[in-house]
Amino acid sequence: MNLASLDRAEVASEIARRDGADPLGHLRARFHLPAGAIYLAGNSLGPAPVAAFSDMAVAMREEWAEGLVRSWNDAGWFALVNTLGNRLGRLIGAAPGQTVVCDSVSVNVYKALHAALALRPDRNVIVAEGGSFPTDLYVAEGVAAGRPDLVLKLEGVDAPRIEDLIDERTAVVLVNHVDYKTGELRDMAALNRLIHAKGAVAVWDLCHSAGVVPVDLDGAGADLAIGCTYKYLNCGPGAPAFIYAAARHHDALSQPLSGWWGHAAPFAFERGYRPAGGIQRLLCGTQPILSMRVVDAGLAAIEDVEMSALRAKSLALTDLFMELIEPVCRAHGATIVTPRAHAARGSQVSITFDNGYAAVQALIARGVIGDFRAPDMMRFGFAPAYLGYADVERAAQAFNDVMTSGIWRDERFAKRRAVT
Repeated sequence: MNLASLDRAEVASEIARRDGADPLGHLRARFHLPAGAIYLAGNSLGPAPVAAFSDMAVAMREEWAEGLVRSWNDAGWFALVNTLGNRLGRLIGAAPGQTVVCDSVSVNVYKALHAALALRPDRNVIVAEGGSFPTDLYVAEGVAAGRPDLVLKLEGVDAPRIEDLIDERTAVVLVNHVDYKTGELRDMAALNRLIHAKGAVAVWDLCHSAGVVPVDLDGAGADLAIGCTYKYLNCGPGAPAFIYAAARHHDALSQPLSGWWGHAAPFAFERGYRPAGGIQRLLCGTQPILSMRVVDAGLAAIEDVEMSALRAKSLALTDLFMELIEPVCRAHGATIVTPRAHAARGSQVSITFDNGYAAVQALIARGVIGDFRAPDMMRFGFAPAYLGYADVERAAQAFNDVMTSGIWRDERFAKRRAVT
């Protein structure tokens, strides 16, 4: 249905019909959302699950304050890396025993790259995207700097397409499932086939797909993957990340951060390092347990819903937003850069506009919270678990008004803050 052809009353009626028929509408009550706000920045930081408040109270007042050191056993603290990892694994198509929740994305990228390089010791090229999220590139640069024989080649710098850079010298390809700026979705299975045909190892960054886009790591033949839990998984600012390694690689896994949690018998307190078996050998040091406890609530908020249902609603929400704003974008020099094809799109809509920062600030002042990525990208994330069609329609109205009125020109919206 083309909403542009309807009058205001007909649009309102159609939006109400879609919300009334939404099979996921009940999920919104699982999240705390500020009154009056339309939150379109879940691709940067998800909102708080309501269950996290009571979970944290239990973790602090009972498990920590009363249980003290006994809670490592009695409350299951020590096992959280695995119990949470297996639950998260179900959301990314990973069988049990292949995923652990631990450390940060940056640390896990470092471990994953070293593990991949160790699987291909006769090769010396790391391939990545020139437009990758900076931490991936910074860590890749650091890994390459530690070995004088290593070469880092980038899509968009050394060749137009990542596929053109993969050859018999390639050891590892570090690639994002969803581009953090444009929202473009890569075909994981197809790229894995090419990487493996060339004899290389694939490391996938799932930061912008885990929890909102169907991922089938096992089915797609992935080797390693990393990702965060604070975006569409809604596990809190700076929440622990995760790392996956396919079971076929476990016996050969090695990584340089040989901390005691990755030891075969951490409480034997042996002098020398002896790596644990399986996915455990990708662990490093003691994990932030209070943050890990919030991961429990974040996963619980969506893990009982089929990912296909979340995906269908995500596509419907992003379709609606683009339909409602496209004429105004064209009229005011803004360009929607997110692919229209469903198979090539994540769960965000990204728009380039020379004054994008100011426009986003003007929207935030109206209660529509998106974010901005330099130099000119406005980003709006659509999390189907807590957004409805009326939210999208209101956000589109606000966007169109900000662009048409030119209110973004007000000098108060031009002042750059530390976090954009």
